[in-house]
Amino acid sequence: MRCKSLILPDFSNSLTLADSLSNPDKGTLLKNIRSTLVVFALALSLAGISNTSFARVQSDVVKKQSAKTKTKSKAKAKAKTKSATNRKKSALRAKSVVPKRQSFGEKAGLHSQADELSLKSSVAYVIDQDTQEVLFSKNDNAVLPIASITKLMTGVVIRESNLSMDEPITITQEDIDTEKGSTSRLRPGTTLTRGELLHLALMSSENRAAHALGRTYPTGLSTFVTQMNLKAQQLGMKDTNYAEPTGLSSKNQSSAKDLATLVAYAANDPTMRELTTSVGTAVEVGRRTLNYKSTNRLVSNPQWDIDLQKTGYISEAGQCLVMQAKIAGRKLVMVFLDSAGKFSRTGDAERVRRWVELKHPAGPQT
Repeated sequence: MRCKSLILPDFSNSLTLADSLSNPDKGTLLKNIRSTLVVFALALSLAGISNTSFARVQSDVVKKQSAKTKTKSKAKAKAKTKSATNRKKSALRAKSVVPKRQSFGEKAGLHSQADELSLKSSVAYVIDQDTQEVLFSKNDNAVLPIASITKLMTGVVIRESNLSMDEPITITQEDIDTEKGSTSRLRPGTTLTRGELLHLALMSSENRAAHALGRTYPTGLSTFVTQMNLKAQQLGMKDTNYAEPTGLSSKNQSSAKDLATLVAYAANDPTMRELTTSVGTAVEVGRRTLNYKSTNRLVSNPQWDIDLQKTGYISEAGQCLVMQAKIAGRKLVMVFLDSAGKFSRTGDAERVRRWVELKHPAGPQT
């Protein structure tokens, strides 16, 4: 700490009380005065330094408090702006949300019908293929869009066409979905064999694969669709109509009873059984390897013994599932249409399986 320089007065020539004192007494007095002045000056100097320091500290505190206040104000303003921005975004999102499109079944009021298993599907049909005993039925005559269940008939027509499964087929712009805008990893220019395309269509519900199969049918797509409808007539599927081979069109329609007939027929073909129940596959596309998996998680479930299956979905049809499976000693055909949730179709199948195992096993009932 530095002290201010002190300038002490010179009392050697002062004419005061000191003049009447003897020289020794005068010297002592002057020393005492000087000492007192030094102490007093030091006290004043120290007091001055303390006050200055205090003033500086006080000034620093004021500055810091002011800075904190400004920071808080900025934070509040930023939070307010962010809140306003979030409100605007929420409002925009609310405006951009498109109301869920009702399925044909919902429009027809089919979901209002209750059943003993509380299924989420508005249409359900379970029949023993060997005895033709109907174990469960719900709106089985309703004619609804069937989405990619359509591809079962696509597969049947291709399999019965005697066309080479090794013939290369190239995906073109014509195979791109303009109906629903669905995506695909099979880009225009991709070349696979007919057998590979059939596998992807039946296992992974690949729309471009299914469309390419119909497009490359002898004399073209329209002939292929005609063959689909002719086959439906041959099988006695009176409620069924096909407009194209993928199922993307809501004009592809059928009933649960008709689809049960198709499932039972298609299951007679070992290749149809193999391709529809395949868990996954890989195809080589140029330098790329594309891996595909089944759209039905039940095929990999050890609790299920599935011979043939197909899933489907478009908004007009809801979630759909058809299967031939062995349950409790029975060979059952199961049809679920217009299910209300993504996993509800398989959930309905699980409910039916447990119900059959408990109440309708094969053999004499006790």
